[in-house]
Amino acid sequence: MLLLIRKNFIYLLLIPVWLVRGRPYLKQQVAQRIDMQLDHLPVNQEFYCFLKQEKDRGRPITLISASNQKLVSKVGSHFQLFDNTFGTCDQVNLKAENKLKKIRELNKGAFAYAGNSSADLPIWSHAQEVVMVNCHESMARRLHEDNATVLRFDTPAPIPQKLWQAMRPHQWLKNLLLFVPLLLAHRINEPIFLFQATVGFLSFSLCASGVYLLNDMLDLNSDRQHHSKHTRPFASGELSLSVGFLAVPALLLSAFAVGYLLPRSFLEILMLYWVFTSFYSFFLKRLFLIDVVTLAILYTMRLVAGAAAVSISTTIFLIAFSLFLFLGLGMMKRVTELVNLEKSNKTDTEGRAYSGKHIGLLSVIGGSSSFFAVLTFALYTTALDTTRLYSSPTVLWLICPLLFYLLVRIWKQSREGKLDEDPVLFAIT
Repeated sequence: MLLLIRKNFIYLLLIPVWLVRGRPYLKQQVAQRIDMQLDHLPVNQEFYCFLKQEKDRGRPITLISASNQKLVSKVGSHFQLFDNTFGTCDQVNLKAENKLKKIRELNKGAFAYAGNSSADLPIWSHAQEVVMVNCHESMARRLHEDNATVLRFDTPAPIPQKLWQAMRPHQWLKNLLLFVPLLLAHRINEPIFLFQATVGFLSFSLCASGVYLLNDMLDLNSDRQHHSKHTRPFASGELSLSVGFLAVPALLLSAFAVGYLLPRSFLEILMLYWVFTSFYSFFLKRLFLIDVVTLAILYTMRLVAGAAAVSISTTIFLIAFSLFLFLGLGMMKRVTELVNLEKSNKTDTEGRAYSGKHIGLLSVIGGSSSFFAVLTFALYTTALDTTRLYSSPTVLWLICPLLFYLLVRIWKQSREGKLDEDPVLFAIT
């Protein structure tokens, strides 16, 4: 479903229309319009080896799934393991009781059944051998009570632990940008303002985590082919998409509930931030350069939100500095990804508009943006408002060469493929 929506957002409007005609029809329409990539599909290796052993012993193995027949057949052909494959077709949604009925048609005697969903409970109750794959403890305890013969494969980590990992709390460090306007205004020591900025930080962090989850669910195919992102909870199969469907709206609602404690202008910026990130997730991230410019704007919106949270004004110098700095760091991230891609003997990025031939161009644009960030900071030190805030504003000039050296050093590591971390996170910390 997510692959379909990512392909074209207009399908989101068609899904309810298809659903009116029944789940089998909906699944058929979705299957006709997506191309599911199986080469990097996460596989439970322990269970896969078990199936191969049973196959070698002469035991017939049938793949029966509630997914559409087209997708089930494709999976069956890919693994070359199953004697037969059956999926949802016509007017029959092959799930729960319907699946049990199909099994009875194929096999009148004893059978073993492998699954992991609550919808599998009616089938397990009739199976002589229960096989649980990535089944959580609550269901496992229930099955152990009701069935004598139970096999378990790779019990997953607790959902809260994997969900917390998928929320990327380490990325919340980026939201420390909300404190920058307060710091530059020399009011960081005022408790009420510090409290408001902290509330804004929490609100943005919850919103960002909701966006991270949505991004990861939309980027399953590309993440599974990435040298490091393939270990993320959704991409690796350790966290179910159903958990994500519940967590995303919960996090977003929590973000706006927390933000409600702050001025209305903060909520407006938070809403604008969410709209921008949603457009980025569905469309903009696949556009050449537009994706990086969007990210620079999103980072700058954190600064504007920080000012709105405490009802203070910000300066054009801060806005310009932020745009140039994060545009440069965004280009740096793309260069790092492309350098690592070339090391893996690949040329194009999955789901992105970049390839190895763009490294030089991105380096020029990113390097120029980094230089303009330093130049903007230099101009800030001579501004009238700055001279009023600092008794010795000329001392700020010392930051310019340090900032220049830091950016050049990160760029050097990026071009050499030695920058494993997120450049933005690296710069902030």
